[in-house]
Amino acid sequence: QVQLVESGGALVQAGGSLCLSCAASGRIFSINRMGWYRQAPGKQRELVAASTSDGSTNYADSVKGRFTVSRDNAKNTVYLQMNSLKPEETGVYYCNANLITRMWGDPADYWGQGTQVTVSS
Repeated sequence: QVQLVESGGALVQAGGSLCLSCAASGRIFSINRMGWYRQAPGKQRELVAASTSDGSTNYADSVKGRFTVSRDNAKNTVYLQMNSLKPEETGVYYCNANLITRMWGDPADYWGQGTQVTVSS
């Protein structure tokens, strides 16, 4: 019913930049929060950045000042601009959306399929 489609993952050299995008579609009444998580090999998935419907954002401490999360609410799309990338930021980046599919419905989390980001040293 709800699909999240990510794009923008690639191989990039350390110090380089990438922009990820994620578009949500399907049965969506409203979106509370959209954001990005990262899962490195052998590690747990962790929050990178998120944006709420009131415009507030939060970031992992390690990416503050280098990454920027933004939303286009009209397109149900979230972006992650990543600058000065580091090799340790290699991993699969997953889009997450906390949303409601109908009026008076309960919010639920949805995930994209993930996009690979590889930062070479």
